[in-house]
Amino acid sequence: MDATTVRQRAEAFLAEHDPSGLSPLDWLRARFDAGLAWVHFPEGLGGLGAPRDLQGVVDQLFRGTPDNNPGRIGIGLGMAAPTILAYGTEEQKKRFLRPLWTGEEVWCQLFSEPGAGSDLAGLATRAVRDGDDWIVDGQKVWTSSAHLARWGILVARHDPDLPKHRGLTYFVCDMEDPGVEVRPLRQITGEAEFNEVFLTGVRLGDDLRLGEVGDGWRVAQTTLMNERVAIGASGSPRRTMMGVFTEAWQARPDLRSHDLHRRALELWVQGEVMRLTGQRLREQLLAGHPGPEGSGMKLLFARHHQEVSALEVEFLREDGLTYDDWTFRRADGVDFLGRGAGYRYLRAKGNSIEGGTSEILRNIVAERVLGLPAEPRTDVAAPWKDLPR
Repeated sequence: MDATTVRQRAEAFLAEHDPSGLSPLDWLRARFDAGLAWVHFPEGLGGLGAPRDLQGVVDQLFRGTPDNNPGRIGIGLGMAAPTILAYGTEEQKKRFLRPLWTGEEVWCQLFSEPGAGSDLAGLATRAVRDGDDWIVDGQKVWTSSAHLARWGILVARHDPDLPKHRGLTYFVCDMEDPGVEVRPLRQITGEAEFNEVFLTGVRLGDDLRLGEVGDGWRVAQTTLMNERVAIGASGSPRRTMMGVFTEAWQARPDLRSHDLHRRALELWVQGEVMRLTGQRLREQLLAGHPGPEGSGMKLLFARHHQEVSALEVEFLREDGLTYDDWTFRRADGVDFLGRGAGYRYLRAKGNSIEGGTSEILRNIVAERVLGLPAEPRTDVAAPWKDLPR
């Protein structure tokens, strides 16, 4: 499957499916069924079994056609889908991947807990086997899009007698179960794009388990590595906050100074380095196994976003201190490029927390990328139930 073949398949699809003659959802479903959703996925699951880098051929030809609102379903696309592909049964792949890609079903991530954020393996949410089902009780927090989600990717503890990493199992959680309660968490931006989620007697069939019992930590690592690559491996600086700042710089020559010019050039160069590094990381994804380098990329992304947004506010002076809307609302997603400088500055503060804190990511880079000695850990072999909490 080469670029010519993929292009021919895409052109034939467009000739047979006029976007103006179908509803956006029907058009997206047809695109998925034609294998033109994510071309590197297997045939029958929205793909053609083609190299990942040929996705650009399809995306270019389909520009201007209905899309699946990737900003709204980013957790499904960047985290749930690769995990389901890697560990799901054939039935799970067929059930979940199509409505996930078309945007019919939104996904959320039920990982972090009040007492298990940076130390995810210390989580306390319990999953107890009950015949062919599992009964789940616990609390999750910082859950983006939980108020929109039909499904959640969930890690829970099935055996407290085992060490913390070995007693975990990974599930798909039914967010419509009556035992699921979602409460908003208002952010510094005034919005509530994420939530706390309470799970009380949630009953999940064993057919909603991803991977083997006790293999939850390994499955979760697949999710987390894909998450960090998805967050950090951004594209051209022109399509990021650096691009927005550049537009402001060009529009307001009266506000420029030598020092601001120097700092802007430094950040542009950093953005280009990140773009090229991100391209290399995406090439590593060709085999479907993102490495720990994604943690370094996400670390750089967070710092870059915060520095660019701070520079923009400083450059715009009093205009940079204005804010468009403090109204409390349940946001559908993050809009870094469509909102004002004040929003970008405030929302960027969360970049060094979400998707793994910068402190934890530095440890990962030090140990798994640079090969430095690991920090002393005394809680790895002890049963989870004996650990202080």
